[in-house]
Amino acid sequence: QVQLAESGGGVVQPGGSLILSCAASGNIFSINVLGWYRQAPGKRRELVATLTSGGSVDYAHSVKDRFTIARGKDKNTIYLHMNSVKFEDTAVYSCYAQYDVPRQSLELWGRGTLVTVSS
Repeated sequence: QVQLAESGGGVVQPGGSLILSCAASGNIFSINVLGWYRQAPGKRRELVATLTSGGSVDYAHSVKDRFTIARGKDKNTIYLHMNSVKFEDTAVYSCYAQYDVPRQSLELWGRGTLVTVSS
C-alpha cells in the first residue's frame, strides 16, 4: 500500500507564491504517477498537475506557466510550486498517486491541504 501526506497550505495574497509538498510512503516502488488535484468550494475535484515515474509532466490549462510540479531529491516527495496565484486558486489541494498492486492499478488521494488566496 501507499500513503500520502501533504503539507504547506495556508493563506497567500494574489500574485504571491506558495509551495506545497507531498511525501509518499509505503510501497513507493509501485508508484507510476504522483500529482496534485484540487477542489474549490462548490466545485468538482480537478487535476492540477501530474508527474510520471518517467519524468513526464502535465498541467491543467488554468495553472500552466504559473505552477510547477517537481520531485524532491529523495524521489519520495513531490512539490507544487505555486506562483502568481489568483483568487480562483483557492481550494483544498490533494496529493494523488497511481500505483500498481498485483493484477490492478489503484488511485489514491491524500487528505488535502487548504490554500486560500486572499488580500
